[in-house]
Amino acid sequence: MIGPAETIGPAETIGPAAARRAVLAAQGFADPRPSGPVTRRHLVRTLGRIRLLQLDSVNVAVRAHYMPVYSRLGPYPSELVDEAAWSHSARRPRLLAEYWAHEASLLPVEDWPLLRAGAKRDGWWRHYGALVESHPGLVDDVLAAVKELGPIGAGALETALGGQTRPRPPGASWWERSDVKRICEYLFGIGALTTGTRRHFQRLYDLPERVLPPHVLAAPPPSQEEAARALVLRSASALGVATEADLRDYYRIAPDHNRTALLALVEAGELEQVEVRGWARPAYRVPGARVPRRIAGRALLCPFDPLIWERRRTERIFGFRYRIEIYVPEPKREFGYYVFPFLLDGELVARVDLKADRRAGVLRVQGAFAEPEAGVARVAAELAGELREMAAWLGLEDVVVGERGDLAVPLATALR
Repeated sequence: MIGPAETIGPAETIGPAAARRAVLAAQGFADPRPSGPVTRRHLVRTLGRIRLLQLDSVNVAVRAHYMPVYSRLGPYPSELVDEAAWSHSARRPRLLAEYWAHEASLLPVEDWPLLRAGAKRDGWWRHYGALVESHPGLVDDVLAAVKELGPIGAGALETALGGQTRPRPPGASWWERSDVKRICEYLFGIGALTTGTRRHFQRLYDLPERVLPPHVLAAPPPSQEEAARALVLRSASALGVATEADLRDYYRIAPDHNRTALLALVEAGELEQVEVRGWARPAYRVPGARVPRRIAGRALLCPFDPLIWERRRTERIFGFRYRIEIYVPEPKREFGYYVFPFLLDGELVARVDLKADRRAGVLRVQGAFAEPEAGVARVAAELAGELREMAAWLGLEDVVVGERGDLAVPLATALR
Protein backbone atom coordinates (compact mmCIF):
# COMPACT_ATOMS: atom_id res chain seq x y z
CA MET A 1 0.00 0.00 0.00
CA ILE A 2 1.25 3.49 -0.85
CA GLY A 3 2.40 5.51 2.10
CA PRO A 4 2.31 9.33 1.97
CA ALA A 5 5.96 9.64 0.93
CA GLU A 6 6.63 6.21 -0.59
CA THR A 7 7.79 5.91 -4.18
CA ILE A 8 6.66 3.12 -6.46
CA GLY A 9 9.57 3.08 -8.86
CA PRO A 10 11.64 5.34 -11.11
CA ALA A 11 9.83 8.63 -11.61
CA GLU A 12 10.40 11.57 -13.90
CA THR A 13 11.42 14.78 -12.17
CA ILE A 14 9.77 18.02 -13.25
CA GLY A 15 10.19 21.58 -12.09
CA PRO A 16 7.57 23.54 -10.14
CA ALA A 17 6.86 25.84 -13.11
CA ALA A 18 6.07 22.87 -15.36
CA ALA A 19 3.86 21.39 -12.65
CA ARG A 20 2.01 24.69 -12.35
CA ARG A 21 1.41 24.87 -16.12
CA ALA A 22 0.15 21.27 -16.11
CA VAL A 23 -2.26 22.12 -13.29
CA LEU A 24 -3.59 25.18 -15.12
CA ALA A 25 -4.00 23.26 -18.36
CA ALA A 26 -5.93 20.49 -16.62
CA GLN A 27 -8.23 23.09 -15.08
CA GLY A 28 -8.97 24.72 -18.43
CA PHE A 29 -6.79 27.84 -18.23
CA ALA A 30 -4.46 27.01 -21.12
CA ASP A 31 -7.05 27.71 -23.82
CA PRO A 32 -8.37 31.09 -24.95
CA ARG A 33 -11.91 32.00 -24.02
CA PRO A 34 -14.54 31.51 -26.74
CA SER A 35 -14.58 34.34 -29.25
CA GLY A 36 -18.32 34.09 -29.78
CA PRO A 37 -21.34 33.27 -27.62
CA VAL A 38 -20.76 30.64 -24.95
CA THR A 39 -22.95 27.60 -25.57
CA ARG A 40 -23.89 24.34 -23.87
CA ARG A 41 -21.05 22.71 -25.80
CA HIS A 42 -18.53 25.00 -24.07
CA LEU A 43 -20.10 24.24 -20.69
CA VAL A 44 -19.86 20.48 -21.31
CA ARG A 45 -16.18 20.82 -22.19
CA THR A 46 -15.46 22.79 -19.02
CA LEU A 47 -17.36 20.31 -16.86
CA GLY A 48 -15.42 17.49 -18.48
CA ARG A 49 -12.26 19.06 -17.11
CA ILE A 50 -13.11 20.28 -13.63
CA ARG A 51 -15.86 17.68 -12.93
CA LEU A 52 -17.40 19.64 -10.03
CA LEU A 53 -19.07 22.97 -9.33
CA GLN A 54 -19.11 23.56 -5.59
CA LEU A 55 -22.28 25.05 -4.13
CA ASP A 56 -22.24 27.67 -1.41
CA SER A 57 -24.94 29.88 0.09
CA VAL A 58 -22.87 33.11 0.15
CA ASN A 59 -24.08 35.52 -2.52
CA VAL A 60 -22.12 38.65 -1.70
CA ALA A 61 -20.67 38.82 -5.22
CA VAL A 62 -21.92 35.84 -7.25
CA ARG A 63 -23.03 32.31 -6.38
CA ALA A 64 -20.03 29.99 -6.18
CA HIS A 65 -21.27 27.50 -8.78
CA TYR A 66 -21.53 30.14 -11.51
CA MET A 67 -18.10 31.69 -11.13
CA PRO A 68 -15.73 28.83 -12.14
CA VAL A 69 -17.47 28.64 -15.52
CA TYR A 70 -17.07 32.40 -15.96
CA SER A 71 -13.40 32.24 -14.91
CA ARG A 72 -12.68 29.81 -17.75
CA LEU A 73 -15.11 30.90 -20.46
CA GLY A 74 -15.77 34.58 -19.79
CA PRO A 75 -19.26 36.12 -19.89
CA TYR A 76 -21.93 33.50 -20.42
CA PRO A 77 -25.66 33.17 -19.68
CA SER A 78 -25.95 31.70 -16.18
CA GLU A 79 -29.09 29.94 -17.41
CA LEU A 80 -26.75 27.43 -19.04
CA VAL A 81 -25.79 26.13 -15.59
CA ASP A 82 -29.35 26.36 -14.23
CA GLU A 83 -30.69 24.37 -17.16
CA ALA A 84 -27.93 21.76 -16.92
CA ALA A 85 -28.52 21.30 -13.19
CA TRP A 86 -32.21 21.73 -12.53
CA SER A 87 -34.24 21.03 -15.64
CA HIS A 88 -34.69 18.21 -18.12
CA SER A 89 -36.18 17.78 -21.57
CA ALA A 90 -35.73 15.30 -24.37
CA ARG A 91 -33.89 17.94 -26.39
CA ARG A 92 -31.71 19.20 -23.55
CA PRO A 93 -31.35 16.46 -20.94
CA ARG A 94 -30.16 17.15 -17.43
CA LEU A 95 -26.36 17.12 -17.24
CA LEU A 96 -25.75 17.66 -13.53
CA ALA A 97 -26.96 16.33 -10.21
CA GLU A 98 -26.38 17.53 -6.67
CA TYR A 99 -24.49 15.47 -4.15
CA TRP A 100 -21.72 15.70 -1.57
CA ALA A 101 -18.43 15.51 -3.45
CA HIS A 102 -15.65 17.90 -2.40
CA GLU A 103 -18.46 19.63 -0.55
CA ALA A 104 -22.05 20.06 -1.70
CA SER A 105 -21.56 20.14 -5.45
CA LEU A 106 -23.04 19.87 -8.89
CA LEU A 107 -21.48 16.95 -10.75
CA PRO A 108 -22.14 15.05 -13.98
CA VAL A 109 -25.13 12.75 -13.58
CA GLU A 110 -22.98 9.77 -14.58
CA ASP A 111 -20.76 10.37 -11.52
CA TRP A 112 -23.60 10.24 -8.98
CA PRO A 113 -23.44 6.42 -8.53
CA LEU A 114 -19.66 6.60 -8.01
CA LEU A 115 -20.06 8.86 -5.01
CA ARG A 116 -22.67 6.59 -3.46
CA ALA A 117 -20.62 3.40 -3.74
CA GLY A 118 -18.88 3.73 -0.36
CA ALA A 119 -15.48 5.06 -1.45
CA LYS A 120 -16.02 8.48 0.13
CA ARG A 121 -15.35 9.11 3.77
CA ASP A 122 -18.39 9.40 6.03
CA GLY A 123 -20.20 12.73 5.77
CA TRP A 124 -21.36 15.05 8.52
CA TRP A 125 -24.94 13.81 8.07
CA ARG A 126 -24.03 10.67 10.00
CA HIS A 127 -24.53 12.78 13.15
CA TYR A 128 -28.26 12.77 12.37
CA GLY A 129 -28.31 8.98 12.66
CA ALA A 130 -29.58 9.12 16.24
CA LEU A 131 -32.55 11.24 15.14
CA VAL A 132 -33.29 8.76 12.35
CA GLU A 133 -33.21 5.86 14.79
CA SER A 134 -35.48 7.65 17.25
CA HIS A 135 -37.96 8.77 14.56
CA PRO A 136 -38.13 5.94 11.98
CA GLY A 137 -41.71 6.86 11.20
CA LEU A 138 -40.67 10.39 10.30
CA VAL A 139 -38.22 9.04 7.73
CA ASP A 140 -41.04 7.08 6.09
CA ASP A 141 -43.34 10.09 6.26
CA VAL A 142 -40.77 12.41 4.67
CA LEU A 143 -40.10 9.97 1.84
CA ALA A 144 -43.83 9.45 1.26
CA ALA A 145 -44.50 13.20 1.27
CA VAL A 146 -41.65 13.88 -1.17
CA LYS A 147 -42.95 11.13 -3.43
CA GLU A 148 -46.40 12.72 -3.41
CA LEU A 149 -45.50 16.43 -3.40
CA GLY A 150 -41.93 16.77 -4.65
CA PRO A 151 -39.92 18.65 -5.57
CA ILE A 152 -40.51 20.31 -2.21
CA GLY A 153 -38.57 22.32 0.38
CA ALA A 154 -38.12 21.40 4.03
CA GLY A 155 -40.44 24.18 5.22
CA ALA A 156 -43.27 23.01 3.02
CA LEU A 157 -42.65 19.44 4.19
CA GLU A 158 -43.00 20.54 7.81
CA THR A 159 -46.37 22.06 6.97
CA ALA A 160 -47.45 18.99 5.03
CA LEU A 161 -46.49 16.73 7.93
CA GLY A 162 -48.48 18.82 10.39
CA GLY A 163 -45.61 19.92 12.61
CA GLN A 164 -45.42 16.50 14.22
CA THR A 165 -41.81 17.05 15.36
CA ARG A 166 -39.68 19.84 16.79
CA PRO A 167 -39.98 22.75 14.33
CA ARG A 168 -37.33 25.36 13.61
CA PRO A 169 -37.70 28.07 16.30
CA PRO A 170 -38.80 31.53 15.09
CA GLY A 171 -35.76 33.73 14.52
CA ALA A 172 -33.39 30.76 14.69
CA SER A 173 -30.07 30.80 12.87
CA TRP A 174 -29.57 28.82 9.67
CA TRP A 175 -27.77 26.13 11.68
CA GLU A 176 -30.73 25.55 14.03
CA ARG A 177 -32.51 23.14 11.75
CA SER A 178 -35.86 21.52 12.33
CA ASP A 179 -36.13 17.77 12.70
CA VAL A 180 -37.67 17.54 9.23
CA LYS A 181 -34.78 19.47 7.71
CA ARG A 182 -32.29 17.21 9.51
CA ILE A 183 -34.05 14.11 8.21
CA CYS A 184 -34.05 15.58 4.69
CA GLU A 185 -30.33 16.29 4.88
CA TYR A 186 -29.62 12.82 6.20
CA LEU A 187 -31.60 11.27 3.34
CA PHE A 188 -29.82 13.56 0.89
CA GLY A 189 -26.47 12.48 2.33
CA ILE A 190 -27.18 8.78 1.86
CA GLY A 191 -28.65 9.33 -1.61
CA ALA A 192 -32.25 8.49 -0.76
CA LEU A 193 -33.21 12.05 -1.76
CA THR A 194 -31.62 14.49 -4.15
CA THR A 195 -32.37 17.99 -5.40
CA GLY A 196 -35.16 18.17 -7.94
CA THR A 197 -34.70 21.88 -8.52
CA ARG A 198 -33.91 25.06 -6.61
CA ARG A 199 -36.05 28.12 -6.01
CA HIS A 200 -34.21 31.25 -4.88
CA PHE A 201 -31.37 28.85 -4.10
CA GLN A 202 -33.57 26.83 -1.70
CA ARG A 203 -33.11 23.11 -2.23
CA LEU A 204 -36.31 21.35 -3.26
CA TYR A 205 -36.01 17.65 -2.50
CA ASP A 206 -37.11 14.90 -4.84
CA LEU A 207 -36.58 11.19 -5.37
CA PRO A 208 -33.47 10.21 -7.38
CA GLU A 209 -35.56 8.12 -9.77
CA ARG A 210 -37.41 11.29 -10.83
CA VAL A 211 -34.23 13.32 -11.25
CA LEU A 212 -31.49 11.08 -12.65
CA PRO A 213 -31.70 10.02 -16.31
CA PRO A 214 -32.88 6.45 -16.99
CA HIS A 215 -29.49 5.31 -18.29
CA VAL A 216 -27.88 6.28 -14.96
CA LEU A 217 -30.54 4.52 -12.92
CA ALA A 218 -30.37 1.40 -15.10
CA ALA A 219 -26.58 1.04 -15.00
CA PRO A 220 -25.17 -1.66 -12.68
CA PRO A 221 -23.95 -0.02 -9.48
CA PRO A 222 -20.15 0.12 -9.25
CA SER A 223 -18.33 -1.73 -6.51
CA GLN A 224 -16.53 0.28 -3.85
CA GLU A 225 -13.19 -0.53 -5.48
CA GLU A 226 -14.37 0.41 -8.99
CA ALA A 227 -15.78 3.68 -7.71
CA ALA A 228 -12.60 4.57 -5.85
CA ARG A 229 -10.46 4.00 -8.94
CA ALA A 230 -12.82 6.00 -11.14
CA LEU A 231 -12.88 8.91 -8.69
CA VAL A 232 -9.10 8.97 -8.23
CA LEU A 233 -8.66 8.94 -12.00
CA ARG A 234 -11.12 11.83 -12.35
CA SER A 235 -9.26 13.72 -9.63
CA ALA A 236 -5.93 13.20 -11.38
CA SER A 237 -7.34 14.38 -14.71
CA ALA A 238 -8.83 17.50 -13.12
CA LEU A 239 -5.76 18.35 -11.04
CA GLY A 240 -3.03 17.79 -13.64
CA VAL A 241 -0.27 16.99 -11.14
CA ALA A 242 -1.26 15.99 -7.62
CA THR A 243 -0.07 14.31 -4.45
CA GLU A 244 -1.94 11.43 -2.87
CA ALA A 245 -3.55 13.88 -0.44
CA ASP A 246 -4.55 16.21 -3.29
CA LEU A 247 -6.23 13.34 -5.12
CA ARG A 248 -8.06 12.29 -1.98
CA ASP A 249 -9.33 15.80 -1.26
CA TYR A 250 -11.02 16.45 -4.61
CA TYR A 251 -13.87 14.06 -3.84
CA ARG A 252 -13.10 13.57 -0.13
CA ILE A 253 -12.32 9.90 -0.68
CA ALA A 254 -11.61 7.77 2.39
CA PRO A 255 -7.80 7.51 2.87
CA ASP A 256 -7.55 3.71 2.66
CA HIS A 257 -9.72 3.54 -0.45
CA ASN A 258 -7.73 6.36 -2.04
CA ARG A 259 -4.34 4.72 -1.46
CA THR A 260 -5.52 1.30 -2.65
CA ALA A 261 -7.05 2.80 -5.81
CA LEU A 262 -3.94 4.89 -6.48
CA LEU A 263 -1.67 1.85 -6.28
CA ALA A 264 -3.95 -0.10 -8.64
CA LEU A 265 -4.04 2.75 -11.17
CA VAL A 266 -0.24 3.14 -11.14
CA GLU A 267 0.28 -0.59 -11.55
CA ALA A 268 -2.18 -0.59 -14.47
CA GLY A 269 -0.36 2.31 -16.13
CA GLU A 270 -3.39 4.61 -15.90
CA LEU A 271 -1.46 6.98 -13.64
CA GLU A 272 2.26 7.64 -13.40
CA GLN A 273 4.35 8.92 -10.53
CA VAL A 274 6.45 12.06 -10.90
CA GLU A 275 8.70 14.02 -8.60
CA VAL A 276 8.21 17.78 -8.47
CA ARG A 277 11.26 19.70 -7.27
CA GLY A 278 10.42 21.41 -4.00
CA TRP A 279 7.44 19.18 -3.20
CA ALA A 280 7.82 17.04 -0.08
CA ARG A 281 5.64 14.21 -1.40
CA PRO A 282 5.51 12.22 -4.66
CA ALA A 283 3.01 13.39 -7.24
CA TYR A 284 0.89 11.62 -9.85
CA ARG A 285 -0.51 12.45 -13.26
CA VAL A 286 -2.33 10.90 -16.17
CA PRO A 287 0.23 9.71 -18.76
CA GLY A 288 0.52 12.24 -21.54
CA ALA A 289 -0.99 15.05 -19.45
CA ARG A 290 -0.65 18.37 -21.24
CA VAL A 291 2.16 20.72 -20.18
CA PRO A 292 1.94 23.96 -22.22
CA ARG A 293 5.05 26.04 -22.85
CA ARG A 294 3.29 29.05 -21.38
CA ILE A 295 -0.02 30.12 -19.92
CA ALA A 296 -1.55 33.41 -21.04
CA GLY A 297 -4.72 35.18 -20.04
CA ARG A 298 -6.42 36.41 -16.91
CA ALA A 299 -9.20 35.31 -14.56
CA LEU A 300 -10.75 36.17 -11.23
CA LEU A 301 -11.23 33.10 -9.03
CA CYS A 302 -13.94 32.76 -6.40
CA PRO A 303 -12.95 31.22 -3.04
CA PHE A 304 -14.56 27.91 -4.03
CA ASP A 305 -12.89 27.48 -7.41
CA PRO A 306 -11.39 23.97 -7.72
CA LEU A 307 -8.05 25.47 -8.77
CA ILE A 308 -7.59 26.99 -5.31
CA TRP A 309 -10.06 25.39 -2.90
CA GLU A 310 -7.33 23.28 -1.22
CA ARG A 311 -5.33 26.07 0.43
CA ARG A 312 -2.12 24.13 1.14
CA ARG A 313 -1.98 22.97 -2.48
CA THR A 314 -2.54 26.56 -3.65
CA GLU A 315 0.41 27.72 -1.57
CA ARG A 316 2.59 24.84 -2.79
CA ILE A 317 1.84 25.48 -6.47
CA PHE A 318 1.56 29.26 -6.61
CA GLY A 319 3.41 30.46 -3.51
CA PHE A 320 0.14 32.19 -2.64
CA ARG A 321 -1.14 32.00 0.93
CA TYR A 322 -4.91 32.17 0.82
CA ARG A 323 -7.55 31.83 3.52
CA ILE A 324 -11.26 32.55 3.37
CA GLU A 325 -12.15 35.07 6.08
CA ILE A 326 -15.95 34.89 6.06
CA TYR A 327 -15.99 33.57 9.63
CA VAL A 328 -13.25 35.91 10.89
CA PRO A 329 -14.51 38.96 12.83
CA GLU A 330 -14.19 42.01 10.60
CA PRO A 331 -11.50 43.80 12.68
CA LYS A 332 -9.27 40.71 12.43
CA ARG A 333 -9.59 40.16 8.68
CA GLU A 334 -6.40 40.58 6.71
CA PHE A 335 -7.80 41.02 3.21
CA GLY A 336 -11.60 41.01 3.45
CA TYR A 337 -14.83 39.06 3.60
CA TYR A 338 -15.06 37.46 0.13
CA VAL A 339 -11.71 37.68 -1.62
CA PHE A 340 -11.06 36.70 -5.24
CA PRO A 341 -7.46 35.85 -6.24
CA PHE A 342 -6.46 37.25 -9.64
CA LEU A 343 -4.75 34.90 -12.08
CA LEU A 344 -2.59 36.56 -14.75
CA ASP A 345 -0.46 34.62 -17.23
CA GLY A 346 -0.27 31.59 -14.97
CA GLU A 347 0.54 33.38 -11.70
CA LEU A 348 -1.63 34.55 -8.81
CA VAL A 349 -0.64 38.20 -8.73
CA ALA A 350 -3.31 39.98 -6.68
CA ARG A 351 -6.49 39.61 -4.66
CA VAL A 352 -9.64 41.72 -4.41
CA ASP A 353 -12.45 41.76 -1.86
CA LEU A 354 -15.59 42.01 -4.02
CA LYS A 355 -19.22 42.83 -3.37
CA ALA A 356 -22.00 43.14 -5.93
CA ASP A 357 -24.03 46.14 -4.77
CA ARG A 358 -27.09 45.39 -6.83
CA ARG A 359 -29.15 48.24 -5.45
CA ALA A 360 -26.54 50.79 -6.51
CA GLY A 361 -25.69 48.90 -9.69
CA VAL A 362 -21.96 48.71 -8.96
CA LEU A 363 -19.30 46.09 -8.33
CA ARG A 364 -17.50 47.26 -5.21
CA VAL A 365 -13.81 46.50 -4.75
CA GLN A 366 -13.62 46.84 -0.99
CA GLY A 367 -9.92 46.00 -0.91
CA ALA A 368 -7.25 45.41 -3.57
CA PHE A 369 -3.85 43.91 -2.80
CA ALA A 370 -0.89 43.11 -5.07
CA GLU A 371 1.40 40.17 -4.45
CA PRO A 372 5.08 40.91 -3.72
CA GLU A 373 7.11 41.45 -6.90
CA ALA A 374 3.99 41.81 -9.04
CA GLY A 375 4.25 44.46 -11.75
CA VAL A 376 1.69 46.82 -10.25
CA ALA A 377 1.01 48.92 -13.35
CA ARG A 378 0.26 45.93 -15.58
CA VAL A 379 -1.61 44.05 -12.86
CA ALA A 380 -3.83 47.09 -12.24
CA ALA A 381 -4.56 47.52 -15.96
CA GLU A 382 -5.41 43.84 -16.52
CA LEU A 383 -7.43 43.61 -13.31
CA ALA A 384 -9.38 46.73 -14.26
CA GLY A 385 -10.32 45.13 -17.57
CA GLU A 386 -11.40 41.90 -15.89
CA LEU A 387 -13.47 43.73 -13.27
CA ARG A 388 -15.27 45.76 -15.93
CA GLU A 389 -16.11 42.55 -17.79
CA MET A 390 -17.30 40.81 -14.63
CA ALA A 391 -19.46 43.78 -13.66
CA ALA A 392 -21.12 43.78 -17.07
CA TRP A 393 -21.72 40.02 -16.80
CA LEU A 394 -23.44 40.58 -13.44
CA GLY A 395 -25.61 43.34 -14.92
CA LEU A 396 -23.82 46.08 -12.96
CA GLU A 397 -23.03 49.43 -14.50
CA ASP A 398 -19.77 50.41 -12.84
CA VAL A 399 -16.80 49.33 -10.72
CA VAL A 400 -16.06 51.34 -7.58
CA VAL A 401 -12.78 50.91 -5.70
CA GLY A 402 -12.44 51.53 -1.97
CA GLU A 403 -9.33 52.64 -0.12
CA ARG A 404 -8.03 49.40 1.38
CA GLY A 405 -4.89 47.78 -0.01
CA ASP A 406 -1.74 48.77 -1.82
CA LEU A 407 -3.37 48.14 -5.21
CA ALA A 408 -6.41 50.32 -4.56
CA VAL A 409 -5.04 53.60 -5.95
CA PRO A 410 -3.41 52.11 -9.07
CA LEU A 411 -6.57 50.10 -9.75
CA ALA A 412 -8.85 53.10 -9.34
CA THR A 413 -6.60 55.04 -11.72
CA ALA A 414 -6.71 52.24 -14.28
CA LEU A 415 -10.50 52.15 -14.11
CA ARG A 416 -10.91 55.85 -14.93
